[in-house]
Amino acid sequence: MAGIKKSSVPSLYYTSAALFLIFMTLGAEIKSVQSQQSCLQDISNLSVCAQFVLPGQGVATPCAECCSALQRVDSSCICNTFRIAARIPSACSLPSLTCGD
Repeated sequence: MAGIKKSSVPSLYYTSAALFLIFMTLGAEIKSVQSQQSCLQDISNLSVCAQFVLPGQGVATPCAECCSALQRVDSSCICNTFRIAARIPSACSLPSLTCGD
């Protein structure tokens, strides 16, 4: 290695390794953001289920559009959304929700 000093080779190695880790982390973060955006969109698409979910609407069976929207939502997206929603009262200094049947 004619133009590179011996002492700079380890430095170059560590710099390359650090850059690799940074790019891998950024790639994971971008994928996470895309997944969150997809989850948000999928949850938003469930608005077609409102008449089935809201009390007093008198709809006993969800429409095909609702079932189709629900089928497109990843189960972890729904579960995470419920977990977050369940923490909201506590974060607002309100009593925890208790749901009956």
